[in-house]
Amino acid sequence: MMSNTNVPNSATSPKLFILSMTSPLNYLMCAPDHYDVDYVINPWMEGNVHKSSRDRAVEQWQKLYGVLKGLVNVELVTPAKGWPDMVFTANAGLVLGDKAVLSRFLHKERQGEEPYFKAWFESKGFTVYELPKDLPFEGAGDALFDRSGGWLWAGYGFRSELDAHPYLAKWLDVEVLSLRLIDNRFYHLDTCFCPLTGGYLLYYPPAFDSYSNRLIEMRVPADKRIAIEEADAVNFACNAVNVDRNVVMNKISDRLKQRITDAGFTVIETPLTEFLKAGGAAKCLTLRTIEVPIAAESEQGAIEQGGVEARIVELTGHLLDSGIINRALDLVTDNGGSFQVLEFNLGEQRQSTSLARIRISAPSHDLMETIMGELIEIGAVLQDRETCAANLEPVLQDGVAPDDFYVSTIYPTEACVDGEWIRCTNQRMDAAIAISPDGKTATCKLLRDLIVGDRVVVGYDGVRTVRKPEARDTAKKEEFSFMGAGVSSERRVELVVEQIAWELRQIRDRGGKLVVSCGPVVVHTGGAPHLAYLIREGYVQSMLGGNAIAVHDMEQSSMGTSLGVDLKRGVSVKGGHRHHLKVINSVRRYGSIHKAVEAGFVKTGVMYECVKNDIPFVLAGSIRDDGPLPDTVMDLLEAQRLYSEQIRGADMILMLSSMLHSIGVGNMTPAGVKMVCVDINPAVVTKLSDRGSVESVGVVTDVGLFLSLLVQQLKKLDSPVAVAA
Repeated sequence: MMSNTNVPNSATSPKLFILSMTSPLNYLMCAPDHYDVDYVINPWMEGNVHKSSRDRAVEQWQKLYGVLKGLVNVELVTPAKGWPDMVFTANAGLVLGDKAVLSRFLHKERQGEEPYFKAWFESKGFTVYELPKDLPFEGAGDALFDRSGGWLWAGYGFRSELDAHPYLAKWLDVEVLSLRLIDNRFYHLDTCFCPLTGGYLLYYPPAFDSYSNRLIEMRVPADKRIAIEEADAVNFACNAVNVDRNVVMNKISDRLKQRITDAGFTVIETPLTEFLKAGGAAKCLTLRTIEVPIAAESEQGAIEQGGVEARIVELTGHLLDSGIINRALDLVTDNGGSFQVLEFNLGEQRQSTSLARIRISAPSHDLMETIMGELIEIGAVLQDRETCAANLEPVLQDGVAPDDFYVSTIYPTEACVDGEWIRCTNQRMDAAIAISPDGKTATCKLLRDLIVGDRVVVGYDGVRTVRKPEARDTAKKEEFSFMGAGVSSERRVELVVEQIAWELRQIRDRGGKLVVSCGPVVVHTGGAPHLAYLIREGYVQSMLGGNAIAVHDMEQSSMGTSLGVDLKRGVSVKGGHRHHLKVINSVRRYGSIHKAVEAGFVKTGVMYECVKNDIPFVLAGSIRDDGPLPDTVMDLLEAQRLYSEQIRGADMILMLSSMLHSIGVGNMTPAGVKMVCVDINPAVVTKLSDRGSVESVGVVTDVGLFLSLLVQQLKKLDSPVAVAA
């Protein structure tokens, strides 16, 4: 979907064409009368200011001119004093038929060339098209026709903007394939990409992002792609002039020369080292001014035109000091898009919020969807958020959503239906948004819960997430200030524990809800008595885990071992590997954990305290479970449902050394719930912090040590001295 701007729509089907080889070829060059490296606008100029030999430059230019004169007709544009880079005529513009799109130079050091090139084009009878002044496009340096017909390769990322491509498609009536450049040494497309006669391509793949490389591979057969190595790339091997079966270039390796020769081309080398100092070679010094389109059928038939998509989004909040604006712009470019800041209103007072309107462009619909998904996650909304409506499509098969359904996040989400913004219920990650038949409610539904007739939100129109404003730093923040989506190293454990203890005390005293998700490592590391204390003293309102935490907790209670190891002495007990099975067997004989506690078989521990204090627990089974215990839920979907029920209404979730259960719980938990993940494995902690919640923290440490310190701190808070203080 194109935004409502003046940019031409490139999604219409262009004419396919081939470039006539029957007309005499014509090239434009400019003598190096005023050439020098006078400034730095690319990496090649670094260290070369005023170090180019004028005599050598003239000699090398004359040799190139002589070579080309033997192959084509060469015209000259009069050089203008004060514009040393005018010698690089490839950047004058882009020509097709009797049309010329004039360049809009990015840097002021070259913008003065534009009137001279415009005058030349008009003197030759071209219809000249001019882009908006604030939209950079640097001509045939960033736009190269495929030599087998059908499309225009257009580069962006350094000197030309993606938003220029729809203009090219409209004015020249061609299909434009956008390629993103990511290596600033190859700042123009023609420095790393050279289409050759017969559909061959000489190019340097590392200069492009992954999407662009996939696009190249889709359009150019493998046997016609000549990928070069860095040593040849930095000698500007791709900055070559291709005339029929001749390839004129600066200098290349013998190996590359052989590959090009084997493809049926003649390589003509002519030294251009003085121009490399300014970042150009043979192709940069020339502009092909006869490109004649002739309607033709592609070998593959009509090619679907994706075209550049554009959207306008708004961001509000403390955009600068929270880093949101930088994050938004970075994710646009990192995903292959381009942006233009249309408006930025900075808050005038300390607590005032800022507003930014940004035009986002992407070279394909798929990339736009990726970009929009990430922007919405950080709080961006479409410009017309007050009037836009969510796109709804019906579910046609139970458990299957329509294609391109919106995938929910942990953040509170609203969908616009019939002009009204509706807050989604049951907020969680990785779900679809289903709208009720009357359009009054929106619900996050797992795919398996969708039924025929549900209307599901598709795409990103009419969807917004609600993020809490990123507050400025103040002298006094809330006591739980360490909750900052970070991963605390072990040297900070005591400080973190103090703050967690304070928050646990607040949650308990106000009748809040703490959910604990834990694994058997809690028992193995000696942490079970401490967790039992938390349950007994009213800090825990629900417990989630697997078969193992309950088995080994009760093994310790009844036999003093965990995995057959005596926890007091730290030594293996003979026959101890059977202990957990004996526990399972005993509990199965009693019929449940509750009955085993009531019968006196289980007298201490985590499960004992859960039963005695009426704390609900859910044990989710897995394929490796022994027994399992009669309380263990072996139906995966039912276990997920029960977990979700227990999480509802939680103020905090304490995740203790269980990667599987912690990640599962994290995906079910909406933003706003404080999460503490404790694990000796940093990968587990990082995985949880990657959810993006600003109210979560990871603690990399031994869980037994953590629980011991936590209980010590809580006892201090509960002491009469602490209460009096």
